[in-house]
Amino acid sequence: MDDIKIGEILQPGSEREQTSRAHRVRKNFWKTLKKAARHVPFTEELVASYYCALDPKTPRRVRATLLAALAYFVLPFDFVPDLLIGIGFTDDMAVLMAALASVRSHITPAHYAAAQQSLRQDAETDTQQN
Repeated sequence: MDDIKIGEILQPGSEREQTSRAHRVRKNFWKTLKKAARHVPFTEELVASYYCALDPKTPRRVRATLLAALAYFVLPFDFVPDLLIGIGFTDDMAVLMAALASVRSHITPAHYAAAQQSLRQDAETDTQQN
């Protein structure tokens, strides 16, 4: 995936597009994360970016960039379909890494704390179910 395509994906888009992305991300993020977790070497940062994107205190441009990347992440069919075992999330990771590199300074300690708590709760739930 070249830089031009990643740049196109991360375009902020209109207010309507951002609202649509936010809805899609809220609806599908956790389900997609569970499928991709073993393929994502930066899960905590990914979850922190989710909280940053949904935080109304986050600057609009940053929210738009993160929502675009997270919306791409939750789409099951993209440049490399997520259903392809082993390589399906590689394009998603490239988009997410590019987004994180450009907005990382806006992900606050509170976003990381929320991510750690969510991941800990998810791990505890998985342990109890097994």
